[in-house]
Amino acid sequence: MYQDNTLPYRGDLKVAIVGRAKDTVNYEKALTSMGVSCLTTMDLAHLSEFDALLLPGGGDITPAFFGQKNQGSRNMDTELDIIQLQSLDFFVKREYPVLGICKGIQIINVYFNGTIIQDLKQAPHHAWDNGDKVHSSAALPDSLLFSLYGRRFNVNSAHHQGIGKVGHSLSVIQTSDDNIIEGIVHDTLPVIGVQWHPERLFDDSASGSTVDGRLLFSYFLSLCDTAGV
Repeated sequence: MYQDNTLPYRGDLKVAIVGRAKDTVNYEKALTSMGVSCLTTMDLAHLSEFDALLLPGGGDITPAFFGQKNQGSRNMDTELDIIQLQSLDFFVKREYPVLGICKGIQIINVYFNGTIIQDLKQAPHHAWDNGDKVHSSAALPDSLLFSLYGRRFNVNSAHHQGIGKVGHSLSVIQTSDDNIIEGIVHDTLPVIGVQWHPERLFDDSASGSTVDGRLLFSYFLSLCDTAGV
């Protein structure tokens, strides 16, 4: 199992959360609790000031970005989609760490030419209408999530969409028991995506017998040293 030996983090690390401030309070709280500086921004001009990118949860991606018509997508924000895709492009080209959560994993998949299942009717326990659902999942052996949490573990979900065709150079490292993709990594870049919400699994208020989200955040932040940030 992965051992978190990286705390305290370098005080100079800065993480960009690209989203709208009204939707990112939990992400800011999670990073701040780990002693890391973060800022929610929509300003692409200042991305070079940051060491890593966090793509947060939110509404659905405009289907045109993955070559489909609307077949159940809702709460779309095309301006935000564009800014998040452009910010991801900036960090990918620098080979700096990226963590995508919920909508964030979907942005990563679309950026690498994957597609989205626009409505998970076959998996009603993933719906967001009544808040987080807790369900079991499995990690691929020898994956980073396996090293953090073992083979099988519970996570939280609050979404009605999921990854369809997996994007180029992305590998699936976690699935739910009903075969929804819950985790991906890039084959060569420090890019991670999870469909669940580790930022809400930091304390005793976390739902059910879920994993500790701090371990995933810790791993993500440790990539800054690996990437030479």
